[in-house]
Amino acid sequence: MRFAGILIVLSLSLCARAQSDKRISEHIRKNDHGILREFMQFLAIPNVAADTAGLQQTASFIMDLMRRNGIQQVQTLPAKTPGVPPAVYGEVLVPGATQTIVFYAHYDGQPVNAANWQKGLQPFVPQLAIGTPGPSLRLLDMPSPGTAIDPEWRIYARGASDDKAGVMAILKAYEMLRANQIRPSVNIKFFFEGEEEKGSDHLEETLDAHKALLKADLWVICDGPVHQSGRKVVGFGVRGDTQLEITVYGARKPLHSGHYGNWVPNPAMDLVQLLATMKDKEGKVTIDGFYDDVVPLSASEKQAIAAIPSVEGQMKTELGITRVESVKSLPETYSIPSLNINGIRSAETGKLAANVIPVKATVNLDLRLVAGNDWKRQQDKVIAHIQKQGYHITEQEPTDAERQQYAYIAQVTRSKGYNAQKTSMDLPEAKKVVAAVQSTTREKVVLIPSFGGSLPLYIFEKVLGAKTISVPIANHDNNQHAENENIRLRNLFEGIETMAAIMTMR
Repeated sequence: MRFAGILIVLSLSLCARAQSDKRISEHIRKNDHGILREFMQFLAIPNVAADTAGLQQTASFIMDLMRRNGIQQVQTLPAKTPGVPPAVYGEVLVPGATQTIVFYAHYDGQPVNAANWQKGLQPFVPQLAIGTPGPSLRLLDMPSPGTAIDPEWRIYARGASDDKAGVMAILKAYEMLRANQIRPSVNIKFFFEGEEEKGSDHLEETLDAHKALLKADLWVICDGPVHQSGRKVVGFGVRGDTQLEITVYGARKPLHSGHYGNWVPNPAMDLVQLLATMKDKEGKVTIDGFYDDVVPLSASEKQAIAAIPSVEGQMKTELGITRVESVKSLPETYSIPSLNINGIRSAETGKLAANVIPVKATVNLDLRLVAGNDWKRQQDKVIAHIQKQGYHITEQEPTDAERQQYAYIAQVTRSKGYNAQKTSMDLPEAKKVVAAVQSTTREKVVLIPSFGGSLPLYIFEKVLGAKTISVPIANHDNNQHAENENIRLRNLFEGIETMAAIMTMR
């Protein structure tokens, strides 16, 4: 069977590593102090979307690193829209190579609230530590030259795992090959995006403006975590993503909850009741047509999902939960669209709580999409559901006339979005990538038809006709998108080795 063919490739490469991999791993061990210092410098540069100067500095750091390692045609690839963080590009053309691979990672990071980080940790002051966030976390000084570095140590900083680790692993992999005079087997192109965490709104412009330059046989995406078991992963797809922000309204001003409670409608209560109509207790979305467009899994994909190691027990313990929302396994949920509450806000809580009826309540909904879903159509389904519950929909604050006319009003703000993308598990280049990753580990690589997370990979396919394969490297407990983000050094070092193996795959 097709999936069995991939398993044969895996079994043939399980027993031994390529000689080049041994040289790379030894070089990493001998140069671990230098890698650590350079990565800490990289992490110290602010890279959130609102910090234009920080993003420019981040891009410049990457370009300097590329030039120092002999990468050619190093340049920025701007979008047509002014002010958009540019992609960073470079290439290595190998005499005699017949295939070209583009290595992708992104250099921008999620917003930060430093107040939420554990004491002793700051988003852009990289900190070496032992352990995971909590009372047992122990901060470390930078090791002196000649001191052994424990690969179980972690670096805490925004972007440590998502996705500066991906950028560093890719560039260090090529540096290691060059230092050991190991010739890549493919032409290599580097593409580092600066707008991924904002939704890649202008990525299509960039790709369209540089089609010829970005022509390739395969894109390798380095973003995200390995399997929860710690085993390395190759992913063949990602979910799409879009968001909706919904605000419902009460009175024009806050009111005393004693004088007006149980008489003036409470928008916070209205909102939670509205949200409760969207999902049942088994995690199934109850919005009409929410699952109608889903493309069924292929036989190969079903086999791959069945072979993924179960981590449900591990994750329940690790996350401190006793139940899960879905009747499906965690990998199975990646193949269905989801509806999630990113955040919800109305009046104050805690010490700032007051006895008031709030004037409005707002929720941000995250819609993850799978093959067959269209992001605009999925938004329309949610909006139609809100209307079905009796709400008048508006795109701005309600007018006085609307307040007098409608009992229930919902302001809905649409975000942009992108669809899911999948690459066939039978693609010959994909099988080569799997074999290359397998050559760096004695444990069987986990094959995932689609990750639960999202990347705008469908845009690469739409504009360039590109095939994409994801090879993440971060530890699963890296706290990406949240406070106390971190990368385990073992994952960074093994990530470098993995990227080098793909650059020399046969």
